[in-house]
Amino acid sequence: MLYAELLGDFFRLTGELQRRSAAFLAHHFQIHPTHAAPPARSERFHPCFFRREPPGIALIFVPELLAVIALFLRVQPPQKRFPMPLDSLPDAVHFGNVHAHPNDQEASTGPRSFRFHAMQPWPTCSDYTGSVGMPTNRIKTRRRAARNAATRAPAAGGWRERKDGALRILEASALARIPWLIHGFSTRPGGVSDLAGEKVLNLGFARWDRKENVLENRRRFQSAIDARDMMLCGLSQIHSDVVHVFEARPAVPCRGDASATNRADLLLAVQTADCVPILFVDSKNRTVAAVHAGWRGTLGRIVTKTIGKMQMQFGTKPADLLAAIGPSIGGCCYEVGTEVAAEFRSQFPNASEWFDELRTGDEPNPLQWLNMSPPGHQPAPKNVLLDLRKANRAQLLEAGLLPQNISVSDLCTACRRDLLFSYRKDAGTTGRLMSVIGLRA
Repeated sequence: MLYAELLGDFFRLTGELQRRSAAFLAHHFQIHPTHAAPPARSERFHPCFFRREPPGIALIFVPELLAVIALFLRVQPPQKRFPMPLDSLPDAVHFGNVHAHPNDQEASTGPRSFRFHAMQPWPTCSDYTGSVGMPTNRIKTRRRAARNAATRAPAAGGWRERKDGALRILEASALARIPWLIHGFSTRPGGVSDLAGEKVLNLGFARWDRKENVLENRRRFQSAIDARDMMLCGLSQIHSDVVHVFEARPAVPCRGDASATNRADLLLAVQTADCVPILFVDSKNRTVAAVHAGWRGTLGRIVTKTIGKMQMQFGTKPADLLAAIGPSIGGCCYEVGTEVAAEFRSQFPNASEWFDELRTGDEPNPLQWLNMSPPGHQPAPKNVLLDLRKANRAQLLEAGLLPQNISVSDLCTACRRDLLFSYRKDAGTTGRLMSVIGLRA
């Protein structure tokens, strides 16, 4: 390493060399004899062209070379070194004490010295990279377990299935025990709509389906849950955090993604094909709500805002609420970009629990040269898996709901395409599921 004493000797030697006169002057290079005309072709570049021996040239580079060699041989480290933070230009005296640490003054590893004559082993980890999330066997095992849970029987884990002909309707057992409550989560089979040669129960208006087919499917669905005389109150869903409270029958569908009411003749409904449907019931105040939560709604805390609306309008207490989170795309299949992970990370301190590996795309990559891409043209970071059901359940618990009052379906729309619709897996051309809740007259 370089130290102050040797560095001072080197600077003094450099100054003396700069003060010397130039070794090559104009009169040192004289040609004899002087020709009035250019020499003949035969004399050009001849070895005898220079008739006089050139003067001797001082070998000034020899002491310079010796000084550099002595600089590295005379290594005598000082007794004490002081760490230098990375907020100024490096000093040769303390160059061995520079640590790649966010706060170098508090580095726990202590000063490290790298000498040319005593090579030390490299550390086992790099301080500046931190812990970069990479797929491991443990993560793969967790993904496999999530996929296995997503393919369970529809009526497993506090859920039951109601059949009416070819229709199969899912119900949460905790909500089904309330006699004055009507609710249900639709499935794929049992309809009249033709999708790729299959008769399906599409409950959303789409370009590929006829309007009369959708109306017939809705009639069959309402008849199966014993809600023939109730008005179906849907929403013009826009992936927002807008909540509507219905005190009367709406004339036209409202723009938003959640609704609540205490009227007995209204059947609140949300449509999904991967997003999370959530149904609420306040058993003491006889109030219900339906929520559509995509990743934008989840990021906007739409379930928390719905509970707040119910508190303001109907005096609902979170501890009295029952919630049912219906079938949706699971954490085994729902891939999102790292920019989505970054937004969740900025809003929720526990966001890492909802991702298989929380990567925001800003992690340092010390081995970028391995991909053979020029600077500024690095490949996009890989997507991460987001569990929307887990995220919304965490928000419900934070809002004050009791864990035993929350029912979560493990069915994944992407894994169970035989039973459910998935916008992602079906490449956009798919039907719509419907989740409804209402009060009996």
